[in-house]
Amino acid sequence: MKIDVIIIGSGAAGMMCALQAGQRGRSVVLLDHSKKLAEKIRISGGGRCNFTNINTKPDNFISENPSFCRSALARYTPNDFIALLQKHNIGFHDKTLGQLFCDEESEAVITMLRSECEAAGVKRFMSCEVEEIKHTPYTIEQGLGKKAKFYVTTSRGEFEAVSLVIATGGLSIPKTGATPYGYHVAEQFGIPITKLKAGLVPLTFAPDDWKPYSELTGVSFDAIVSAGKQSFRENVLVTHRGLSGPAILQASSYWQHGTPLHINMLPDVDMEI
Repeated sequence: MKIDVIIIGSGAAGMMCALQAGQRGRSVVLLDHSKKLAEKIRISGGGRCNFTNINTKPDNFISENPSFCRSALARYTPNDFIALLQKHNIGFHDKTLGQLFCDEESEAVITMLRSECEAAGVKRFMSCEVEEIKHTPYTIEQGLGKKAKFYVTTSRGEFEAVSLVIATGGLSIPKTGATPYGYHVAEQFGIPITKLKAGLVPLTFAPDDWKPYSELTGVSFDAIVSAGKQSFRENVLVTHRGLSGPAILQASSYWQHGTPLHINMLPDVDMEI
C-alpha cells in the first residue's frame, strides 16, 4: 500500500499525529502491535485521564532540546486540546494546580481521538507486527521531484510512504504493551539515544527496610519534596512498597542516584531552635 505517512504506535502521540496529518490532506496509516488503542490513556489519571495542565510552560519539560518544547507548545497549546474536548462535549474539571481531568472515564478521550482519526481518513491496522523497515534515500541523480521513501513490512502487509513516524513511547509501563522498539529503530537510522532513566516513578524500598512503616499504607499528606534545585508541593502517598503521590512522582524525574531526597512534612510550620 502506498501512502503519504506511516505512523507506528497508536497511543496519544501517534493518534494526534495521525489526525493532524490527515486533516492536512495526507493519506495516513496507523500501525500498532496491540489489540487496543491508547492503553496508557485508558489508565492515566486513575482512569479519568489527566489530559493537560493549563499552566504548562517549556520550563516544565526535561529535554536535551529545550527549543523543541517551546515550538511544540506554541503551535498546539493546552487551550487547543480543550477546544477539541469541548467540540466532542467531554466534560472536565480542574483538580489541582491547573491539572485538568475528565469528568467521566478516560475512554471518552480515546473515542474522541478515534473519531477524529476516522474523520481525517486515517486507516488503522491493529495487532500488526512490524517485521522490517527499509529506507531509500533521495539522491541528486534521481532528479527533481523525487523523494526518499520508507518501506515497512508487517504481519498485515507492506506499506510504502514518504514519511515515517515512530510514536511507540518509552518503557514506562510494560503491561500496556510498551517495548524498546522505538529505540531500536532510532539506532537503525543512526539517531543517538540519551541515557535512559526512570521518571515519574514512585520510591520503592526493600521489604525489610519498609516493614516498620507498612501500617501507614494508604495515608497521604501534604508535603514539599525536593530533589536538587527542584521542589514540588503536592500530596505524598504511603504505599505498601514505599512512597508515591504527585510530589514524589514529580521529584523522581530530577533525583540522581546517590543524592538525598528531602521531604518537608510540615511545609507551613517554621521552627526556631
